Amino acid sequence: MVVGKQAPRDLIDAALMARDKAYAPYSNFFVGAALRTAGGKVISGCNVENAAYPEGVCAEAGAISSMVLSGETKFDEIAVVGLGDVACTPCGGCRQKIREFTGPDATIYIINESGETLLTLSREELIPHSFGPENLK
Repeated sequence: MVVGKQAPRDLIDAALMARDKAYAPYSNFFVGAALRTAGGKVISGCNVENAAYPEGVCAEAGAISSMVLSGETKFDEIAVVGLGDVACTPCGGCRQKIREFTGPDATIYIINESGETLLTLSREELIPHSFGPENLK
């Protein structure tokens, strides 16, 4: 964990704006994410719930889907924001999605709703000993 490394302002702002657009009428737990592609684009996503709870989409997954739609398949950093001052770290499924589209030194920023960086993690810290495409060879 890199203590004190702050998320870039453009990622913070994009993640906060995405969180404000989240659709969470059931849990009222709004999440936003913003990633920077290897090509330098900032792409964001928000969580979208569904009355059939397991069918919702996480903010990180939404951002990654938008990235792929834009024609890119790698990102270097991602910021995730939930509510309050509690760290809203990616769920297990999103950790695997992050693993699929990043290199080992990708940076994951967990920020609070005030835009302060709570945690700065490398991909390896977020998901150590992970399973990835090279395991399939």
